[in-house]
Amino acid sequence: MPSISSPDTPRILLVKTSSLGDVLHNLPVVSDIVQHFPHAHIDWLVEESFAALPKLHPAVEKVIPVAVRRWRKHIFQAATWAEINAMRATLAEQEYDFVIDTQGLVKSALLTRQALGTRCGLDRHSAREPLAALAYQRQYAVAKGQHAVERNRQLVAQALGYTLNTPADYGLLPPNVPRPNWLPAGDYAVLLHATSRDDKLWDEANWVALGRYFQQQHIRCILPWGSATEQTRGQRLAEQIPEAICPPRLALNDIAALLGGAQAIIGVDTGLAHLAAALDKPTVGIYTATDPVLTGLYAGRKAENLGGIHRSPTVDEVVKTLQELVKR
Repeated sequence: MPSISSPDTPRILLVKTSSLGDVLHNLPVVSDIVQHFPHAHIDWLVEESFAALPKLHPAVEKVIPVAVRRWRKHIFQAATWAEINAMRATLAEQEYDFVIDTQGLVKSALLTRQALGTRCGLDRHSAREPLAALAYQRQYAVAKGQHAVERNRQLVAQALGYTLNTPADYGLLPPNVPRPNWLPAGDYAVLLHATSRDDKLWDEANWVALGRYFQQQHIRCILPWGSATEQTRGQRLAEQIPEAICPPRLALNDIAALLGGAQAIIGVDTGLAHLAAALDKPTVGIYTATDPVLTGLYAGRKAENLGGIHRSPTVDEVVKTLQELVKR
């Protein structure tokens, strides 16, 4: 293992840039580190659109945003290279004891090489893109077929030389923001109806039936969205669910606050459902086209996954599962 400039206060840069769910699945790593190195200095390199997430963990000191997705589209523009050079200059200001890439992609490996410090990552048999391993000075084997949270934790534990002995802890604190004017007083549930692929969607009739169940429990339904198509769907569902609200478009920090104050969250395969579970809220994940074993909700006793590939859960299954979660 590389030597540490100050064994009690190692400086660590975590590289996990995207997507929303992947960034969330890396947060328990921070809790693990501070358990074994309480005075560690932890920074995080992340895609600009997800920069709010690492900031929710109180042990993350500095978040360094990158914009790889945007840079790719404008790679020949001077403004793009100015931003890239500014990112390099920021990384050059601090030498780290460990630079740990838990993403295992060529793009994340290239970013890792920009930082000063011993570069650590998955070996070629463990990484999602084997070529990424060439960028690391220390490579570690982590078995596939496990949930992403545990793979991240095992990689960092090997790199820093400690043994995992506690369950995963996301360590998140919901942002303290005022209740928005559009949200009336009272209990509410968040219905995360939107996702990146049509085959991951849950039938709209199911959402309406679920929404009416909540209305009977005197719980208002909130249907957030992130695109014009999702907004149209949210408005259509809100018209059929009594007292439901399709809110204005929300920034990630505002969504985190909304989820943190909810009585329950029901969501399809989307990163926001992982955020709800990480905030330790009663959360039911609905899967219709993907296997939740590897990347499903993974947080304590208040989150459950239903469904799977070509297996959509019923409204009754969702309601029964939610009732059990609330009892816990």
